[in-house]
Amino acid sequence: MTFAASPPDAHGTLCKYFKLPEDYCFKLPESVSLEEGVLVEPASVAVHMTRLVDVRMGQSVVVFGSGTVGLLCGAVAKAYGASKVVLVDILERRLEFAKKFVKGCGTFFPDSKMSAEENASRLIKEHNLEDGADVVMEASGAEPSIQTGIHVLRVGGFYVQGGLGRNIVNFPIVVMSEKELTVKGCFRYSSGDFKLALSLINDGKLPVKELITKKVEFRQAVEAWETTRKGEGIKTLIRGVQG
Repeated sequence: MTFAASPPDAHGTLCKYFKLPEDYCFKLPESVSLEEGVLVEPASVAVHMTRLVDVRMGQSVVVFGSGTVGLLCGAVAKAYGASKVVLVDILERRLEFAKKFVKGCGTFFPDSKMSAEENASRLIKEHNLEDGADVVMEASGAEPSIQTGIHVLRVGGFYVQGGLGRNIVNFPIVVMSEKELTVKGCFRYSSGDFKLALSLINDGKLPVKELITKKVEFRQAVEAWETTRKGEGIKTLIRGVQG
């Protein structure tokens, strides 16, 4: 299988028509708009990450990175019954958005002058995580977030790495071993993830339309990439070819 947006093997789906096998397609329910359908893909990544660490009712979950996937991880964790969800980011405006998107979530702004261990201790204290979080979902790929995520977990906690950053990072492997953590990697999605993501959207548990902060016409696609490069908004939607 080839991922559609992996140049030079594939050149994305930014075209009028895109042909693929029927069994790779999911029909949108009448209650789900085409705009919402565009966000089934990142929602499927969040679903896959949540399933990998088996989020359960009453657990505490910390999500590092409050971009599209991180926000959806928080929302999916809530839908799975997590009693406490905390989103972490270095951009205050993203944390403000997170409070509106993931109802009842907490937020945390790490101090760049502190060590990963110090930020983890502060996060645990500020959000009453007692012995640490049950689950960490890393959606930024940033080395300090990865390190803090390991330190913030309780003994026997679960960690999943979804954010992709540098190929090699400094990792607190001794802490991981001492706590007997379960650490998993995540590469996009797997069987059943699209179906479940679509179901959560259809049931109103994932208000994905709120993530669309800007829309541009097809011929203005470059503007969309520039908006993303600047880190503006959350998700910029490129409308399909008209006519």
